[in-house]
Amino acid sequence: MRRAVVTRPEAEARRWVSALERQGWQALALPLIAIGPPADPLALARARARLADHDALMFVSPAAVAQFFAVQRWTDDYASGRTRCWAPGPGTARALLAAGVPPERIDQPAPDAENFDSEALWRAVQAQLVPGHRLLVVRGQSDAGAASPQGKGRDWLARQCQALGGSVDWCVAYRRQAPDWSDAERKLARDASRDGSVWLLSSSEAVGHLADLLPGADWSRALALATHPRIAEAAQVMGFGRVLQSRPTLADVLSTLESIS
Repeated sequence: MRRAVVTRPEAEARRWVSALERQGWQALALPLIAIGPPADPLALARARARLADHDALMFVSPAAVAQFFAVQRWTDDYASGRTRCWAPGPGTARALLAAGVPPERIDQPAPDAENFDSEALWRAVQAQLVPGHRLLVVRGQSDAGAASPQGKGRDWLARQCQALGGSVDWCVAYRRQAPDWSDAERKLARDASRDGSVWLLSSSEAVGHLADLLPGADWSRALALATHPRIAEAAQVMGFGRVLQSRPTLADVLSTLESIS
């Protein structure tokens, strides 16, 4: 049986490794993104204090939820009675539930959506948009200095909201960084690049970190399972010999793994 290499941030990676092992899979956590505090914690505190000013809050990832609600869980007094929480996928929706957000307040893509991303989320929430609608996007910020700091998908969704008369504010809840791998982790990664392990890739930025962490590595014999077409493209550019795609739910990832085991 092939081994799965889970590259999500540490907290998520631990949950995925446990879930995969419960299903009988060998799994290894090698996080490719480290989560750090935001560069401007005062701006985050101000955003938390103004929750009730917004009609909807979009959380771009489970990490965004965890960091935003790190000092106070959701309560009915924490936001207005109309405030919705938008999640681009089921992982973020689960994080919102864990933070105390009532399920009836959460909007997310349909369960059978082809991808879980901003475009799929927009199809689920666009009916909420009316002139004057106020959206707060809770996101991370990359140390890599990406060309579009809001992220391509989030920037696209913001434009859709603005085109319908809404306004969009941005809040940085955490900082995404390259992990500081030990020599032992680098050896594990090099071995996994050629021993038939399946690299589970859920972020294009993570793919870039992998290239930086193992410069000159040969990925032509490596197998990647990407959870979005943009991630698959990044893996192909990096040189993975075989790149498969899957929806990002555990059930879909397991199904794809079973097909190649």
